Amino acid sequence: QVQLVESGGGLVQPGGSLRLFCVASGSILSRNVMGWYRQAPGKQRELVATCTTGGYINYADSVKGRFTISRDNAKNTVYLQMNSLKPEDTAVYYCNAQNVRSVYWGQGTQVTVSS
Repeated sequence: QVQLVESGGGLVQPGGSLRLFCVASGSILSRNVMGWYRQAPGKQRELVATCTTGGYINYADSVKGRFTISRDNAKNTVYLQMNSLKPEDTAVYYCNAQNVRSVYWGQGTQVTVSS
């Protein structure tokens, strides 16, 4: 059973930074597209960033230039560096792993951007 465990969320002021971590059970990163999604209250879950096994990276327009996704297959960890945070970035952030057969989600970590 694949497990994804997120951490690193919290309360930050506008303009601040946070780094999210997603640790996967087992060596799954090399076989899955890894990504971060977020869901704000009253809104649908949306893509933030994804990284394929070949290293192709995709970002939502709203976070381009501010967020960076990276992966360390040896540590089974995916990161999301978030800079220049805005109040509209407030959401629960979810780690995601997927391949042609399966989709896995973490439990989420809350990010709140407020002064």
